[in-house]
Amino acid sequence: DTLWDLAIAEVEKRENDDDDGKRLEVWEKSILFMGNKNGGKTTIILRCLEREEIPKPTLALEYTFGRRARRHNTPKDIAHFWELGGGTSLLELIRIPITSSNIMSFAVVLVLDLSKPNELWTTMEKLLQVTRSHVNKILTKLEKTNPKVATEIKQRMRNSLQRDHPDYELVDPFPIPLVIIGSKYDVFHEFDSEMRKIISKTLRFVSHYYGASLVVLFTSKSEALPLKAHVLINHLAFGYDKSKSVSVDHSKPLFIPAGLDSLSQIGPPPASDSDIGKMRANTPMELWKKVFEKTFPPKSLCDLQDTKDPAQDLQYTEYEVDVMRAQKNQELEHYKKNASRSWKEMDFDPD
Repeated sequence: DTLWDLAIAEVEKRENDDDDGKRLEVWEKSILFMGNKNGGKTTIILRCLEREEIPKPTLALEYTFGRRARRHNTPKDIAHFWELGGGTSLLELIRIPITSSNIMSFAVVLVLDLSKPNELWTTMEKLLQVTRSHVNKILTKLEKTNPKVATEIKQRMRNSLQRDHPDYELVDPFPIPLVIIGSKYDVFHEFDSEMRKIISKTLRFVSHYYGASLVVLFTSKSEALPLKAHVLINHLAFGYDKSKSVSVDHSKPLFIPAGLDSLSQIGPPPASDSDIGKMRANTPMELWKKVFEKTFPPKSLCDLQDTKDPAQDLQYTEYEVDVMRAQKNQELEHYKKNASRSWKEMDFDPD
């Protein structure tokens, strides 16, 4: 063997073996961040990866990754971070990062802008519905091709609550790990106390019902991602131990890991008995939706669509491409004029 061959062999040995000579398995996870447009998703990702970069608006679907070594001289674990931009306007892109090959190691982080409560339920509902539908389609296919994996995924989510938990049969866990983060807490904290209570209780119910973790403490003005949120995301991305602390006081930042809340602690929807009696709802989720939207009338999906032309976004300018595009646009307009003139000059008289 040459010196180069020996060096390669030594590097491979160090990367694949631990101190006892046993092969280490590399941890590889994927997380999709989605939520309100300009809600702080990019900022959270950058702070979690400890990157000192100025966040830029996400155009469509962006990807980055992080690597962490569990200890010295061990292979680095990999976390794939996907970010869906545009709020609810690009839902069809969800199917790109979530596939049957990575579904076992996938998680979702839903970032909700607390400063815009009238958009909160519509954004949350639409994003979670589309994501759940896509994941369920993958699970349906896996039940035929790999039933063992499909069963393991379903059982894993049922285990987000202990079997002796009083709400075990009352909730409907999301099919893959889910974290809900409330952003812009600095603005939210200035809301009326009753408004904060309604939003907080609603998010607690939704999170508990879906077997999700809830973090309501992220502020756009912070220089660092709050420790609890950082620990929670690192748990999803790199398998670090997750925090077991709980904070449920709606007058303070919330932090509730999955499975540590209960319907009895959350209480009924924040409305009078007479109002609740007038609301026709077939499910608990529908009842909470009606109560929430009575206080915060929702914006329509049309109002939430991103109508900005990405081609005009200055952050993506490329001189050569833009010059060629302008030339092709001129050629297209010239063609249209000639085609229109030729059409008008055509003689359709059969005689």
